[in-house]
Amino acid sequence: MSDLGIAVLQLGGIFTGIINVYIWVLIINALLSFVNPDPYNPVVQFLHRLTQPAYSFVRKFMRTDFNGLDLAPLVLIIGLQVVTVVVSYIFSLIASSI
Repeated sequence: MSDLGIAVLQLGGIFTGIINVYIWVLIINALLSFVNPDPYNPVVQFLHRLTQPAYSFVRKFMRTDFNGLDLAPLVLIIGLQVVTVVVSYIFSLIASSI
């Protein structure tokens, strides 16, 4: 494998790493929703600003509230895991063909 192929693999690793960090942000925000934290806390506001656009995107296409339990984080986590697998496969194909 050439140096360019290795660079492509590293770029794919960075991309999947960013997706994994966002998955953890979704998990932390979902766990915080059970505790009902102070909405004026800067950390809570930051997590809310990071996750609400994705939640509203999912809620636009499907109903996620079942018996008071919001399943939008679960739908997003599963979707992002699928994206991670597909992106890793694509980057490995590109790197092996270079």
